[in-house]
Amino acid sequence: MIGHNMPVMEAASRETDQSAAEPLVRFERVTKRYGDLEVIKGIDLTLQPGEKLALIGPSGSGKTTLGRMLMTLEEPTSGRIWLEGESLWDMTDKKGRNVRANVKHLQRMRGSIGMVFQHFNLFPHLTALDNVMLAPRAVMGMKKDASRERAVSMLRKVGLANKLDAYPARLSGGQKQRVAIARALVMQPKIMVFDEVTSALDPELVGEVLEVIKEIAADGEMAMMLITHEMDFARDVADRVAFGDGGRIVEEGPPAAIFENPRSERLQMFLKRFGTFAR
Repeated sequence: MIGHNMPVMEAASRETDQSAAEPLVRFERVTKRYGDLEVIKGIDLTLQPGEKLALIGPSGSGKTTLGRMLMTLEEPTSGRIWLEGESLWDMTDKKGRNVRANVKHLQRMRGSIGMVFQHFNLFPHLTALDNVMLAPRAVMGMKKDASRERAVSMLRKVGLANKLDAYPARLSGGQKQRVAIARALVMQPKIMVFDEVTSALDPELVGEVLEVIKEIAADGEMAMMLITHEMDFARDVADRVAFGDGGRIVEEGPPAAIFENPRSERLQMFLKRFGTFAR
């Protein structure tokens, strides 16, 4: 009996191991076209639960498009994006057919994903606290007291406990971006996409925002896709770095390998522009 059951047990064990290894996010042969322009060219990319992945590369290399497709703001032209083993952009209907995802499916999947954009997109007529409280109440149906408690906690986390009643017009660019981060965090996403969050800031304000993101990353639980031109930040925060160029992932690996021993000539040239590769 033991010998007869061994293959079944081994198969079950392999299935368990495969399940445990299932990435949180998986891009599978994903392409994106705008008319005749192909900006994403068959990308395969994964992100594990809790992993911090930095996407670096020149402007126009498709980094932001990847983030927007994950956030369901842009639909892939072909290929599939998986979140916890479930396809973002298609679904199974009641008859068992594979069909294009409907609004309800996209909204449900989007609940696991947070995104912070280059521009803050705060509501100018709402205070910092009200901006952060809005989504828990409108999307999750949370009671006012509970949403206020969570929003205050998130604003405290990003160092803005003293700005609860401030309107965006009275906040610096760095403070606005930190409110935007708190607004995304308050939904408790499984993955957060940070899209060049310092690019619209004055240089002296960049550090305060990056420091907040570093502190959030240090918590370890939430996965992050960090789309950035800040090379030192990527080196310090990321578990893995992917270099994109021309709509493809050219090279990826641990920060030390990417920044200290880049294999491709294209990555070497890119890093020299930032003074991070001297060879």
